[in-house]
Amino acid sequence: MTDIETTVTAFAALYLKFVRQLDSRMAANGVSLSRTKILLCLQKRGPMRSTSIADIYNLAPRTVTELIDALEKDGFLERQPDPSDRRAKLVSLTPEGIEAVNKTEPLRRELVDQIFGILDTRELSEFRGMLDKLSLALDELPDD
Repeated sequence: MTDIETTVTAFAALYLKFVRQLDSRMAANGVSLSRTKILLCLQKRGPMRSTSIADIYNLAPRTVTELIDALEKDGFLERQPDPSDRRAKLVSLTPEGIEAVNKTEPLRRELVDQIFGILDTRELSEFRGMLDKLSLALDELPDD
């Protein structure tokens, strides 16, 4: 393996470990990572259409609909008519959804602190710079 392949493999493994760890902690508190992402999006941006959520996370609309259906069934969000288009629905948090976000967000912050807390300020800055550089390279690639 080349240095690049080894680095990409290590980065992918780190990301997957992080996601599994985070999902496990959140699921133990009643809301999986994928569901929490929907709730956080609504908390930050307010009521929106499910298609907007799908666009934000680059997910298939059907996947988002299934997540929203489950979250609605569990009482974490509700659908209401969109005043600008009576055919569409806006999705918004319920008080239970707000409580779920407030319960899981500290779990995310704790894990981030545990993982990234081992890096000093200089290392964090360098890492962020590398991520920004890689992100820019991805942004410059043509869309499929």
